[in-house]
Amino acid sequence: MTNNTQTPQWQAVTPHLCSLGESPFWHPDEQMLYWVDIAGKQILRANIYMGTVQTWDMPSEPGCIAPTQGGGLVIALRHGVFLAPTWGADLIWLATLDYDPSQMRANDGKCDALGRFWVGTIDETRSKLNAALFCIDARDSAPGGLPQVSCKIGPSAGATTANGLAFSPDNHTLYWANTPSHTVQAWDFDKDTANISAQRVFASFAPKPPGWLPDAAGHEGGAYGGRPDGATVDVQGNYWVAMYEGQRICQFASDGQLLASLATPMTCPTMVCLGGEDFQTLYVTSAQPKGAGAANPLAGAVVSTRVDVPGLRVNFFRADKLS
Repeated sequence: MTNNTQTPQWQAVTPHLCSLGESPFWHPDEQMLYWVDIAGKQILRANIYMGTVQTWDMPSEPGCIAPTQGGGLVIALRHGVFLAPTWGADLIWLATLDYDPSQMRANDGKCDALGRFWVGTIDETRSKLNAALFCIDARDSAPGGLPQVSCKIGPSAGATTANGLAFSPDNHTLYWANTPSHTVQAWDFDKDTANISAQRVFASFAPKPPGWLPDAAGHEGGAYGGRPDGATVDVQGNYWVAMYEGQRICQFASDGQLLASLATPMTCPTMVCLGGEDFQTLYVTSAQPKGAGAANPLAGAVVSTRVDVPGLRVNFFRADKLS
């Protein structure tokens, strides 16, 4: 195993700072980067070549987004899943997920290779251990006129914060993390049925030491490597995950071996994606922790660096029943 700690050259994609940046994806047709600010209730997109950013206010917190075949976005808000036919258009209700929006909201999510939208949830009380993973299927193969919504990992799993969702390039493995557990799990994945089985630990991390706090400079205040947040995979099947409060991105081989640890300029990276014309630009969203301020000027920024292995094209949502 190679434990390769690296300090890449990062650059800010735009000057815009988010309260809680998440869910980035590279749109291969538009050549634009999309992401959300959950706490800021906004969806954003950037023309990285022009350095311009557009923002779109949402009626509630957007946990995750994905592009839709034929144009537009699918958006998981606190109070439901919606379609947006174009940027800035009126939202079209698609589904309501089975949770109490006064205590929970949508969090991490993305589409699989067949165009189903997977959405994880977060228990904001941090006490009920009832986060779940839902699958929304609106393809023409779905029976009936409304999308099928199924719960693939239920509240009984004892999770608090759904994160780390990714699918292997061969579509045989699904990855998912319950962030507070400091563990990424893997399941066998059947692409045709969307069934998952054979749960096992893919990667685990040391818990936060009691009383740990970031130091005044906004960096690590002691021996803590963070906990797994949002993730992606590359063409070789490597799993890249942002380590919240760990000030790093970890790259794992498909067998769970740590390949690299990339130091980030912000304490709280939240999610990663690979994009750019050759898909060899790593984009990282981040959050602004309390007290970051001038000591951590890139907290909340989206930053990028170049990597050797390209990523995969983002999977598009299929909403054939509604087209």
